[in-house]
Amino acid sequence: MRKATLEEVAAAAGVSKMTASRALRGTTDVSPETRAKVLRAAEQLSYVANRLALSMSAQRTKLVAVVVPSMSNIVFPEVMAGISAGLEGSGMQAVFGISDYDVDKEREVIRDMLSWQPSAIIVTGLDQPEDTRRMLKDADIPVIQIMDLDGEPVDHCVGLSQGGAGEDMARALIAAGRRRFGYIGSALNRDTRAEKRRRGFERVLDQHGLRFAAKHIDPGSSSIVLGKRLTMEMVKASAELDCIYYSNDDMAAGGLFACMELGVSVPDEILIAGFNGLELAHALPVKIATSESSRREIGEIAARLVREATAGEGRSTKTVAFKPQIFGLPAT
Repeated sequence: MRKATLEEVAAAAGVSKMTASRALRGTTDVSPETRAKVLRAAEQLSYVANRLALSMSAQRTKLVAVVVPSMSNIVFPEVMAGISAGLEGSGMQAVFGISDYDVDKEREVIRDMLSWQPSAIIVTGLDQPEDTRRMLKDADIPVIQIMDLDGEPVDHCVGLSQGGAGEDMARALIAAGRRRFGYIGSALNRDTRAEKRRRGFERVLDQHGLRFAAKHIDPGSSSIVLGKRLTMEMVKASAELDCIYYSNDDMAAGGLFACMELGVSVPDEILIAGFNGLELAHALPVKIATSESSRREIGEIAARLVREATAGEGRSTKTVAFKPQIFGLPAT
């Protein structure tokens, strides 16, 4: 079956081909009434626009590039759901790339995405090497960095202080009476945000004359299975612990299952604490402490900043900060 053409859409709407093209691109110089007629004609003819062709005159597509480090747990799918929801009705479409927590791969993903001439780019974190930061600056499009505030943004920034989240959790756990701490994490050389949380936690311990009595940091990717294995090893070797802080909730959930298998009471004997506030953490058979990272909301606000900036509004640098809430601490 032959596809409908732009000329046929224009004729059905009673406008010129150029006006039909501008209406389909969503430019502001077409009245809402005319745009509605063109969109109605396109729908009736089952016309599918060539977005690349329609964007050539503006030298930008309606794509919003999004770079995240992982899809292995629910954290970044929730961020992306927020971005998609925030872009709904804008005519823009998010496209996603995954860096696998690898700065070289991230640079190449960003380079490839910029070659598609997106309207804006959303990138996870603030710790890109200088050559990647220069590429983002030179792209001359809105750049929104998400999930972290501990650093210097290229343009816009939406997130939370990762170091501050670690500090807040340490203060809360000390206030709950815990003094003998262990730490379990994974891939901290690549997951810079988890490393910032660990350092923030350790700063507060130092302020109180405390330290980690045991640390297990594995080079592998975080998972419930890894968290369980490392916890089994730590608890068997360190009988004096009364709290273990984990790089995230996946690892902490594994820690809980290890304690249950070993017959260690949580939180009476060992308090388990993670990060992210995942639904999983609230569904576990025993409560663990966790910090809410507002993932979907961060995605939605990043999308809002994209819409404002591409509409010519709010191009001055903006930082939107979240303060994580802590849940799951035992009553004192």
